Amino acid sequence: MSGEDEFGPDRSGRVRLATIGKEWLRLGCIGFGGPPTHIALLRRLCVEEQEWIEAKEFEDAIATMNLLPGPASTQLAIYCAWRLRGPVGAVIGGLCFIVPGLVLILALAAVFLARQPPYWILGAAAGAGAAVPSVALNAAWGFVPASWKRIGIRHTEKARWVGYGLVGGGAAATVGPYLVLVLLACGATEILVRRVGRPMSPGSVRAFIPAVVLHGAAVGGLGALAWVAFKVGALSYGGGFVIVPLMQHDAVTTYHWMTGAQFLNAVALGQVTPGPVVQTVAVVGYAAGGVGGGLLAALIAFSPSFAFVLVGGRHFDQIRANRAVDTFLTGAGPAVIGAIAGSAIPLGLAFGHLWQIPVLVAALLWLFVLRWGVVSGLLVAGAIGVVIALAGAPV
Repeated sequence: MSGEDEFGPDRSGRVRLATIGKEWLRLGCIGFGGPPTHIALLRRLCVEEQEWIEAKEFEDAIATMNLLPGPASTQLAIYCAWRLRGPVGAVIGGLCFIVPGLVLILALAAVFLARQPPYWILGAAAGAGAAVPSVALNAAWGFVPASWKRIGIRHTEKARWVGYGLVGGGAAATVGPYLVLVLLACGATEILVRRVGRPMSPGSVRAFIPAVVLHGAAVGGLGALAWVAFKVGALSYGGGFVIVPLMQHDAVTTYHWMTGAQFLNAVALGQVTPGPVVQTVAVVGYAAGGVGGGLLAALIAFSPSFAFVLVGGRHFDQIRANRAVDTFLTGAGPAVIGAIAGSAIPLGLAFGHLWQIPVLVAALLWLFVLRWGVVSGLLVAGAIGVVIALAGAPV
């Protein structure tokens, strides 16, 4: 079959479901590097090569996904498939984009979280884990320019931005389980500040109640895992890396599913595997309940992304035009940035060996001075850990 026939429309003039499955599966296999890579690959396929979607519509879709909670690049992949073949295309495209990375990260979780993994594996994990706090700081720094510009030019607006950032950072470092409430509070505060003298509507108030109620619903077991995964998929604002402060305290301190060092490994695995960074939640699920726990966590974490597109896809223009949504994210955004940066503190405190500190310093230089890639940096840090382990140092 020629390339033209393969990519060509079916008899009804639509893109073939088989084509969506094949291409989105390919993107899921080669999508190393996080959201920037995913967006670039989707744009090249859908806008430049096949011309399935107009450039302006694609850019509008990116902006809309950034207004929604959850993994934006995953939602963009689902939306592009929805745009081509409706709900069936969205489900096929989304699953094909997610599954390759999910299979790989669960396989790696089985190796890295084994009771007695090979010593060199422990070294690789400790080395890559040592670089994770620098990845958190790098992710936070990348969000600063756009968020700083978005808040406004007045001194009071800039002061609120700093305040939201400090609150988010402090919450991530100290009260991890309640970080979602802090993010919601910062967004609500910005709405209130910009609506001086105008009370919030009952609908706006009701939007914040579910998070409070749900947080008290899970006390342990699969219910706790479901709640943690739900926070990741439905209540995380600001990109994939915000899942780190949302999950860390629950996974390590509250429910003791994994040690601090193992959580560092989970974050590193989420960075070096293809597909969404949110796959990290599957490693936490694996630690809590084996393969079944990993699959359950992934199912719950990604379900909101499918729901947002399947239910709201045709209303995305109204979402983008909604001033309350935009204002909420203007306040929640800097809190998210602070939370991502603040997560570096407990991540660093999870170090178990002094040799990890110079690896962290080297990773900071790698990302902030040399400006090289995250995936390559984590791989190099892991290789350093292997060498140190083979040399006989404790890992």
